[in-house]
Amino acid sequence: MRPPLESVDVTDSRRSHPPTSVLLPTVRWTDACEEVASQLGEDDELLVVCDTEDDPVAARRSGSAGGKAAELPDGVSVVLAGEPEGCSGKANAIAAGTEAASHDRIVWTDDDFHHPPTWLAELNTDYERRGPTTEVPVFVGRDPLGRLFEPAYVIGGTLAVSRGGLAWGGAVVFERDDLDEAAFLADLRRTVSDDGTLSEHLDVTAADRTRTVAAGGSLRASLERFVRFFQITRHHAPLATAFNVVLSVCLAALCLLAPVAGATLVTALSAATYRAFGIRRATFLLAAPSVIASPVFLAYALARRTFVWGGRRYRWRSLFEVEVEPV
Repeated sequence: MRPPLESVDVTDSRRSHPPTSVLLPTVRWTDACEEVASQLGEDDELLVVCDTEDDPVAARRSGSAGGKAAELPDGVSVVLAGEPEGCSGKANAIAAGTEAASHDRIVWTDDDFHHPPTWLAELNTDYERRGPTTEVPVFVGRDPLGRLFEPAYVIGGTLAVSRGGLAWGGAVVFERDDLDEAAFLADLRRTVSDDGTLSEHLDVTAADRTRTVAAGGSLRASLERFVRFFQITRHHAPLATAFNVVLSVCLAALCLLAPVAGATLVTALSAATYRAFGIRRATFLLAAPSVIASPVFLAYALARRTFVWGGRRYRWRSLFEVEVEPV
Protein backbone atom coordinates (compact mmCIF):
# COMPACT_ATOMS: atom_id res chain seq x y z
CA MET A 1 0.00 0.00 0.00
CA ARG A 2 1.17 3.53 -0.71
CA PRO A 3 1.86 5.81 2.28
CA PRO A 4 -0.83 8.23 3.40
CA LEU A 5 -0.98 11.49 1.49
CA GLU A 6 0.62 13.57 4.25
CA SER A 7 3.78 11.43 4.20
CA VAL A 8 4.61 12.20 0.56
CA ASP A 9 7.42 14.79 0.53
CA VAL A 10 6.95 16.76 -2.69
CA THR A 11 10.36 18.45 -2.44
CA ASP A 12 12.18 15.13 -1.98
CA SER A 13 10.25 13.60 -4.88
CA ARG A 14 11.23 16.48 -7.17
CA ARG A 15 14.87 15.99 -6.30
CA SER A 16 14.98 12.21 -6.54
CA HIS A 17 12.92 11.20 -9.57
CA PRO A 18 14.31 11.27 -13.14
CA PRO A 19 13.32 14.24 -15.33
CA THR A 20 9.69 13.89 -16.38
CA SER A 21 7.78 15.08 -19.46
CA VAL A 22 4.10 15.79 -18.77
CA LEU A 23 1.80 15.81 -21.82
CA LEU A 24 -1.41 17.82 -21.50
CA PRO A 25 -3.57 18.09 -24.64
CA THR A 26 -5.80 21.19 -24.55
CA VAL A 27 -6.69 24.11 -26.80
CA ARG A 28 -6.87 26.63 -23.93
CA TRP A 29 -4.71 27.56 -20.97
CA THR A 30 -6.72 26.20 -18.03
CA ASP A 31 -6.46 25.83 -14.26
CA ALA A 32 -5.04 22.35 -14.85
CA CYS A 33 -2.12 23.87 -16.78
CA GLU A 34 -1.34 26.17 -13.85
CA GLU A 35 -1.67 23.33 -11.35
CA VAL A 36 0.70 21.00 -13.18
CA ALA A 37 3.19 23.75 -14.02
CA SER A 38 3.51 24.61 -10.33
CA GLN A 39 4.55 21.01 -9.56
CA LEU A 40 7.40 20.72 -12.06
CA GLY A 41 10.85 19.94 -10.76
CA GLU A 42 13.92 21.78 -12.02
CA ASP A 43 14.45 19.41 -14.98
CA ASP A 44 10.81 18.50 -15.64
CA GLU A 45 8.77 19.84 -18.53
CA LEU A 46 5.09 20.36 -19.28
CA LEU A 47 4.12 20.14 -22.94
CA VAL A 48 0.73 21.72 -23.59
CA VAL A 49 -0.33 20.15 -26.89
CA CYS A 50 -2.90 21.84 -29.13
CA ASP A 51 -3.87 21.38 -32.77
CA THR A 52 -2.97 24.50 -34.72
CA GLU A 53 -2.07 28.18 -34.46
CA ASP A 54 -5.80 28.94 -34.35
CA ASP A 55 -6.15 27.44 -30.86
CA PRO A 56 -6.13 30.11 -28.11
CA VAL A 57 -3.25 28.52 -26.19
CA ALA A 58 -1.04 28.68 -29.29
CA ALA A 59 -0.71 32.44 -28.82
CA ARG A 60 1.59 31.71 -25.89
CA ARG A 61 4.18 30.04 -28.10
CA SER A 62 7.51 31.80 -28.43
CA GLY A 63 7.76 33.41 -31.83
CA SER A 64 4.04 33.25 -32.60
CA ALA A 65 2.34 36.29 -34.01
CA GLY A 66 1.30 38.36 -31.02
CA GLY A 67 2.63 35.59 -28.80
CA LYS A 68 2.88 35.96 -25.04
CA ALA A 69 5.74 33.60 -24.31
CA ALA A 70 6.52 35.45 -21.09
CA GLU A 71 3.24 34.19 -19.66
CA LEU A 72 4.43 30.58 -19.80
CA PRO A 73 5.89 29.35 -16.48
CA ASP A 74 9.37 27.85 -16.43
CA GLY A 75 9.53 24.40 -17.97
CA VAL A 76 6.32 24.83 -19.99
CA SER A 77 6.12 24.73 -23.80
CA VAL A 78 3.28 24.69 -26.31
CA VAL A 79 3.42 22.04 -29.05
CA LEU A 80 1.40 22.17 -32.27
CA ALA A 81 0.23 18.69 -33.27
CA GLY A 82 -1.47 19.65 -36.53
CA GLU A 83 -4.84 18.49 -37.80
CA PRO A 84 -5.44 14.77 -37.29
CA GLU A 85 -5.61 12.55 -40.35
CA GLY A 86 -6.93 9.05 -39.86
CA CYS A 87 -6.96 9.32 -36.06
CA SER A 88 -8.57 11.34 -33.28
CA GLY A 89 -7.34 14.76 -32.25
CA LYS A 90 -6.43 13.39 -28.82
CA ALA A 91 -4.41 10.47 -30.22
CA ASN A 92 -2.67 12.83 -32.63
CA ALA A 93 -1.82 15.23 -29.80
CA ILE A 94 -0.36 12.48 -27.63
CA ALA A 95 1.75 11.18 -30.53
CA ALA A 96 3.09 14.66 -31.29
CA GLY A 97 3.73 15.35 -27.61
CA THR A 98 5.62 12.08 -27.18
CA GLU A 99 7.87 12.89 -30.13
CA ALA A 100 8.52 16.40 -28.79
CA ALA A 101 9.16 15.27 -25.20
CA SER A 102 12.74 15.53 -23.98
CA HIS A 103 12.70 12.83 -21.31
CA ASP A 104 12.25 9.08 -21.00
CA ARG A 105 9.68 9.28 -18.22
CA ILE A 106 6.29 10.30 -19.59
CA VAL A 107 3.14 11.39 -17.75
CA TRP A 108 -0.19 11.94 -19.49
CA THR A 109 -2.93 14.11 -18.10
CA ASP A 110 -6.09 16.02 -19.07
CA ASP A 111 -7.46 19.45 -18.30
CA ASP A 112 -10.85 18.38 -16.93
CA PHE A 113 -10.01 17.59 -13.29
CA HIS A 114 -8.21 19.11 -10.31
CA HIS A 115 -4.50 18.29 -9.83
CA PRO A 116 -3.66 18.69 -6.13
CA PRO A 117 -0.14 19.86 -5.16
CA THR A 118 1.17 16.31 -4.67
CA TRP A 119 -0.27 14.89 -7.91
CA LEU A 120 2.93 14.67 -9.96
CA ALA A 121 5.06 13.69 -6.97
CA GLU A 122 2.74 10.79 -6.17
CA LEU A 123 2.80 9.50 -9.74
CA ASN A 124 6.59 9.55 -9.76
CA THR A 125 6.68 7.77 -6.40
CA ASP A 126 4.22 5.20 -7.78
CA TYR A 127 6.51 4.51 -10.73
CA GLU A 128 9.54 3.99 -8.49
CA ARG A 129 7.58 1.43 -6.46
CA ARG A 130 5.72 -0.54 -9.12
CA GLY A 131 6.47 0.71 -12.61
CA PRO A 132 3.79 1.99 -15.00
CA THR A 133 0.89 3.29 -12.94
CA THR A 134 -2.49 4.85 -13.62
CA GLU A 135 -4.86 6.72 -11.36
CA VAL A 136 -8.58 5.94 -11.43
CA PRO A 137 -11.31 8.23 -12.81
CA VAL A 138 -14.73 8.88 -11.32
CA PHE A 139 -16.98 10.48 -13.94
CA VAL A 140 -19.53 12.88 -12.48
CA GLY A 141 -22.42 13.95 -14.70
CA ARG A 142 -23.14 17.64 -15.19
CA ASP A 143 -26.57 17.12 -16.74
CA PRO A 144 -29.52 14.75 -16.07
CA LEU A 145 -28.42 12.15 -18.62
CA GLY A 146 -24.83 12.29 -17.38
CA ARG A 147 -26.03 11.67 -13.83
CA LEU A 148 -28.18 8.75 -15.02
CA PHE A 149 -25.05 7.20 -16.56
CA GLU A 150 -22.96 7.60 -13.39
CA PRO A 151 -23.58 4.11 -11.95
CA ALA A 152 -22.62 2.58 -15.31
CA TYR A 153 -19.47 4.71 -15.48
CA VAL A 154 -18.46 3.74 -11.95
CA ILE A 155 -18.72 0.05 -12.79
CA GLY A 156 -17.59 0.21 -16.42
CA GLY A 157 -15.00 2.96 -15.93
CA THR A 158 -13.82 3.32 -12.34
CA LEU A 159 -13.98 -0.39 -11.47
CA ALA A 160 -12.64 -1.48 -14.87
CA VAL A 161 -9.56 0.77 -14.64
CA SER A 162 -8.93 -0.19 -11.02
CA ARG A 163 -9.17 -3.94 -11.51
CA GLY A 164 -8.77 -4.52 -15.24
CA GLY A 165 -5.20 -3.43 -15.95
CA LEU A 166 -6.41 -0.54 -18.11
CA ALA A 167 -4.70 2.83 -18.44
CA TRP A 168 -6.61 6.07 -17.95
CA GLY A 169 -5.19 8.86 -20.09
CA GLY A 170 -5.99 11.47 -17.46
CA ALA A 171 -3.21 10.31 -15.12
CA VAL A 172 -0.72 7.66 -16.16
CA VAL A 173 3.07 7.42 -15.81
CA PHE A 174 5.47 5.17 -17.72
CA GLU A 175 8.87 5.25 -19.41
CA ARG A 176 9.69 4.86 -23.07
CA ASP A 177 11.45 1.52 -22.53
CA ASP A 178 8.25 0.07 -21.05
CA LEU A 179 6.79 -0.34 -24.54
CA ASP A 180 7.67 -0.49 -28.21
CA GLU A 181 7.46 3.24 -28.81
CA ALA A 182 7.58 3.15 -32.61
CA ALA A 183 4.76 0.60 -32.83
CA PHE A 184 2.74 2.48 -30.24
CA LEU A 185 3.02 5.82 -32.05
CA ALA A 186 2.15 4.16 -35.36
CA ASP A 187 -1.02 2.73 -33.83
CA LEU A 188 -1.95 6.06 -32.21
CA ARG A 189 -1.90 7.76 -35.59
CA ARG A 190 -4.48 5.38 -37.04
CA THR A 191 -7.04 4.99 -34.26
CA VAL A 192 -9.27 6.93 -31.85
CA SER A 193 -8.64 5.99 -28.23
CA ASP A 194 -5.33 7.15 -26.75
CA ASP A 195 -5.62 5.24 -23.47
CA GLY A 196 -7.26 2.24 -25.11
CA THR A 197 -4.25 2.01 -27.43
CA LEU A 198 -1.82 2.50 -24.54
CA SER A 199 -3.50 -0.38 -22.71
CA GLU A 200 -2.81 -2.59 -25.73
CA HIS A 201 0.92 -1.80 -25.51
CA LEU A 202 1.55 -1.38 -21.77
CA ASP A 203 0.89 -3.30 -18.56
CA VAL A 204 -0.16 -0.86 -15.85
CA THR A 205 -1.08 -1.06 -12.18
CA ALA A 206 -3.83 1.14 -10.75
CA ALA A 207 -3.05 3.37 -7.78
CA ASP A 208 -5.56 3.47 -4.94
CA ARG A 209 -6.50 7.06 -5.76
CA THR A 210 -9.47 8.41 -7.66
CA ARG A 211 -9.83 11.69 -9.55
CA THR A 212 -13.24 13.27 -10.06
CA VAL A 213 -13.86 14.17 -13.69
CA ALA A 214 -16.81 16.30 -14.79
CA ALA A 215 -18.67 14.68 -17.68
CA GLY A 216 -21.26 15.95 -20.10
CA GLY A 217 -22.81 19.35 -19.54
CA SER A 218 -25.68 18.89 -21.96
CA LEU A 219 -27.87 15.99 -23.03
CA ARG A 220 -26.14 15.89 -26.42
CA ALA A 221 -22.66 15.92 -24.88
CA SER A 222 -23.52 13.04 -22.54
CA LEU A 223 -25.06 11.04 -25.37
CA GLU A 224 -22.01 11.52 -27.61
CA ARG A 225 -19.74 10.54 -24.70
CA PHE A 226 -21.75 7.35 -24.13
CA VAL A 227 -21.46 6.44 -27.82
CA ARG A 228 -17.71 7.12 -27.80
CA PHE A 229 -17.11 5.01 -24.68
CA PHE A 230 -19.17 2.16 -26.14
CA GLN A 231 -17.23 2.25 -29.41
CA ILE A 232 -13.91 2.27 -27.55
CA THR A 233 -14.82 -0.92 -25.68
CA ARG A 234 -16.33 -2.47 -28.82
CA HIS A 235 -13.14 -2.01 -30.82
CA HIS A 236 -10.62 -2.79 -28.09
CA ALA A 237 -12.52 -5.52 -26.18
CA PRO A 238 -15.26 -6.97 -28.42
CA LEU A 239 -15.85 -10.10 -26.31
CA ALA A 240 -16.15 -8.09 -23.12
CA THR A 241 -18.53 -5.73 -24.89
CA ALA A 242 -20.73 -8.59 -26.04
CA PHE A 243 -20.82 -9.96 -22.49
CA ASN A 244 -21.74 -6.52 -21.11
CA VAL A 245 -24.58 -6.13 -23.61
CA VAL A 246 -26.02 -9.54 -22.67
CA LEU A 247 -25.62 -8.74 -18.96
CA SER A 248 -27.31 -5.37 -19.45
CA VAL A 249 -30.31 -6.95 -21.15
CA CYS A 250 -30.58 -9.63 -18.44
CA LEU A 251 -30.43 -7.09 -15.60
CA ALA A 252 -32.97 -4.85 -17.31
CA ALA A 253 -35.30 -7.83 -17.75
CA LEU A 254 -34.85 -8.74 -14.08
CA CYS A 255 -35.72 -5.21 -12.98
CA LEU A 256 -38.83 -5.19 -15.16
CA LEU A 257 -40.05 -8.72 -14.37
CA ALA A 258 -39.15 -8.73 -10.65
CA PRO A 259 -38.97 -5.03 -9.77
CA VAL A 260 -38.34 -5.32 -6.05
CA ALA A 261 -35.67 -8.03 -6.27
CA GLY A 262 -34.05 -6.55 -9.34
CA ALA A 263 -33.93 -2.97 -8.08
CA THR A 264 -32.63 -4.12 -4.71
CA LEU A 265 -29.89 -6.20 -6.29
CA VAL A 266 -28.54 -3.58 -8.71
CA THR A 267 -28.81 -0.77 -6.16
CA ALA A 268 -26.91 -2.83 -3.58
CA LEU A 269 -24.19 -3.67 -6.12
CA SER A 270 -23.93 -0.02 -7.11
CA ALA A 271 -23.79 1.12 -3.47
CA ALA A 272 -21.06 -1.39 -2.68
CA THR A 273 -18.96 -0.21 -5.65
CA TYR A 274 -19.42 3.45 -4.69
CA ARG A 275 -18.41 2.62 -1.13
CA ALA A 276 -15.32 0.70 -2.24
CA PHE A 277 -14.02 3.77 -4.06
CA GLY A 278 -15.11 6.31 -1.47
CA ILE A 279 -17.64 7.93 -3.82
CA ARG A 280 -20.11 9.90 -1.76
CA ARG A 281 -22.86 10.60 -4.25
CA ALA A 282 -26.52 9.67 -4.12
CA THR A 283 -26.48 8.71 -7.79
CA PHE A 284 -26.00 5.07 -6.81
CA LEU A 285 -29.78 5.19 -6.27
CA LEU A 286 -30.16 5.64 -10.03
CA ALA A 287 -28.73 2.17 -10.66
CA ALA A 288 -32.14 0.56 -11.33
CA PRO A 289 -33.46 3.18 -13.79
CA SER A 290 -30.01 3.26 -15.40
CA VAL A 291 -30.06 -0.51 -15.88
CA ILE A 292 -33.61 -0.43 -17.29
CA ALA A 293 -32.67 2.29 -19.78
CA SER A 294 -29.28 0.85 -20.74
CA PRO A 295 -30.42 -1.58 -23.50
CA VAL A 296 -32.02 1.34 -25.34
CA PHE A 297 -28.86 3.43 -25.15
CA LEU A 298 -26.67 0.46 -26.05
CA ALA A 299 -28.81 -0.24 -29.11
CA TYR A 300 -28.53 3.42 -30.08
CA ALA A 301 -24.73 3.37 -29.62
CA LEU A 302 -24.46 0.18 -31.66
CA ALA A 303 -26.55 1.68 -34.47
CA ARG A 304 -24.58 4.94 -34.60
CA ARG A 305 -21.91 5.06 -37.27
CA THR A 306 -20.32 8.33 -36.13
CA PHE A 307 -19.81 10.31 -32.94
CA VAL A 308 -18.65 13.82 -32.10
CA TRP A 309 -15.64 14.46 -29.87
CA GLY A 310 -13.77 17.70 -29.35
CA GLY A 311 -15.40 19.50 -32.25
CA ARG A 312 -14.80 16.72 -34.79
CA ARG A 313 -16.97 13.91 -36.09
CA TYR A 314 -15.40 10.46 -36.27
CA ARG A 315 -16.42 7.48 -38.35
CA TRP A 316 -14.63 4.55 -36.69
CA ARG A 317 -14.99 1.61 -39.05
CA SER A 318 -12.47 -0.73 -37.39
CA LEU A 319 -9.72 -0.43 -34.80
CA PHE A 320 -7.26 1.07 -37.30
CA GLU A 321 -9.65 2.60 -39.82
CA VAL A 322 -10.81 6.09 -38.82
CA GLU A 323 -12.30 8.90 -40.88
CA VAL A 324 -12.39 12.48 -39.55
CA GLU A 325 -15.35 14.46 -40.82
CA PRO A 326 -16.52 18.07 -40.35
CA VAL A 327 -19.21 18.57 -37.72
